[in-house]
Amino acid sequence: MIGKLKGIVDSVGEDHAIIDVAGVGYVAHCATRTLGRLNPGEATALWIETYVREDLIRLYGFSDELERDWFRLLMSVQGVGAKVALAVQSTLSPGDLASAIALQDKSMIARAPGIGPKVAGRICSELKGKAPAYSGAAAGEIGLQSDLGSDHASSNVSDAVSALTNLGYSAQQASGAVARVIKNAGEDADSATLIRLGLKELSS
Repeated sequence: MIGKLKGIVDSVGEDHAIIDVAGVGYVAHCATRTLGRLNPGEATALWIETYVREDLIRLYGFSDELERDWFRLLMSVQGVGAKVALAVQSTLSPGDLASAIALQDKSMIARAPGIGPKVAGRICSELKGKAPAYSGAAAGEIGLQSDLGSDHASSNVSDAVSALTNLGYSAQQASGAVARVIKNAGEDADSATLIRLGLKELSS
């Protein structure tokens, strides 16, 4: 079982890269976001998920462990295979994906090519509650977004996010700003304060 490849980028294709490891070229299928970071001739390291079938062995490559963990998590959703998982990861960063699931924003996930509303809805519903654990450094923001998505957020927070979205900011932007403000202002700050500081945060 291959868990990681460290070598030189030999070439980059439409959906894969060939990594030269001591003279052996390994084909790693990657999301376009990952492929965009690879340049032929440069050293690289990819975290690998090995897929083994009776008639096939395929390697999937990721920039870091978090991306690989998201791939595994997406693959756990009914009807989501490797192609769909990579399409989602090609469109959304781990942080954006965590936000979309936490906020139950199916339209954001449906932006990925080949992902219809039904599959996007299934990803949101089946992975609901798991996003904060897979959000990396943004765990605090994702936790608040998860509360909003499940209608468990306090009224002052909900009102502040609602006001910011009414001003034209996306739910992800608004909730992220309010989450960052709460770190300093505290969860008990009134909605007017959260809105004022949230606007300052978004304009900085």
